[in-house]
Amino acid sequence: MSKILLVVGARPNFMKMAPLYFEMVKTPGLDPLIVHTGQHYDYVMSQAFFEDLELPQPHHFLGTGSGSHAEQTARIMVEFEKVVLAERPDLVVVFGDVNSTVACSLTAKKLLVPVAHVEAGLRSFDETMPEEINRRVTDAISDLLFTPSPDGDENLIRDGVPESKIHRVGNIMIDSLVSVLTKINQDHQDQIVGRFGLEKRRYVLVTLHRPSNVDDRNGLAPILAYLNKLAAEIPVLFPIHPRTRKNIETLGLGASLHAGLRTVEPVRYREFITLEKNAGFVLTDSGGIQEETTYLGLPCLTLRPNTERPITITEGTNELVDMSTIERQSAKILAGRWKQGRIPSLWDGRTAQRITKVVAEYTAGK
Repeated sequence: MSKILLVVGARPNFMKMAPLYFEMVKTPGLDPLIVHTGQHYDYVMSQAFFEDLELPQPHHFLGTGSGSHAEQTARIMVEFEKVVLAERPDLVVVFGDVNSTVACSLTAKKLLVPVAHVEAGLRSFDETMPEEINRRVTDAISDLLFTPSPDGDENLIRDGVPESKIHRVGNIMIDSLVSVLTKINQDHQDQIVGRFGLEKRRYVLVTLHRPSNVDDRNGLAPILAYLNKLAAEIPVLFPIHPRTRKNIETLGLGASLHAGLRTVEPVRYREFITLEKNAGFVLTDSGGIQEETTYLGLPCLTLRPNTERPITITEGTNELVDMSTIERQSAKILAGRWKQGRIPSLWDGRTAQRITKVVAEYTAGK
């Protein structure tokens, strides 16, 4: 029996891990264990995801919490080392590009445990983003690299990764999305949308959390001014990341919010997918939401100068915007003049099956 540690720590990881855990549980010869680092410790951002995705409680919870990048990464490494030494796994699987990803990859490799990276090969080519550093380092030391799209393969090959380590398997985020969509009936959708006083396709959904957008007045004030202007035309629902809410209060920007700009606490995964599916369009700076909107065929504006998911632009419904273009682009969407897009290859809800097959063959041959 091959013991596999599946490492998660922050909100995007949970949706990537869940389908892989369930696929591995039913695969002979594999024994998957969930390790939650506690990088996101807010209930809605952590525990509620385990409930919504019908996951068991983590087999190991490290409880590392927040702090600077160095503090958080160091705490995760110290605590994860104890788990690896106790469990002696055959493989450590990490997801995405958060601090837990790079911390646990480094720890495992120094203990001579092979590492698999799910969502490998993505690049923004912007090293001011902590996530870019995390994914580059993780890719460089991983033994199995599971990519979601052709650009991932190309980036890894350019970095000198042997092709034998690279496996294009599709987008595992879509596995969870497809699963949740099958469980959300029409009555549930009507109830969720109605709870916020909204009408289907007649609101904009906003998520913002990146430091460049929300951590100082020069970034946040113009964004809120735009949202106020947009909210005068169409209701805007803004589930606010805890750090963003704190910054709005600290910078004294809360008093000027338009009545049509509805700021709410973060919502649970199933609720968010329901709100996303029924929105007129989405404004975000999140990587995963670019992928979800592409699958859903939903217009998406990404408030960033770059994206590590260019396929959501070249094939999907996403476009990058800044404060000089955001009004023009949102006006195009509201006027019904947005591109159609298509679902990329292998974004079919069966990525976990493909990963599990590779992992089973790899661990059996060790």
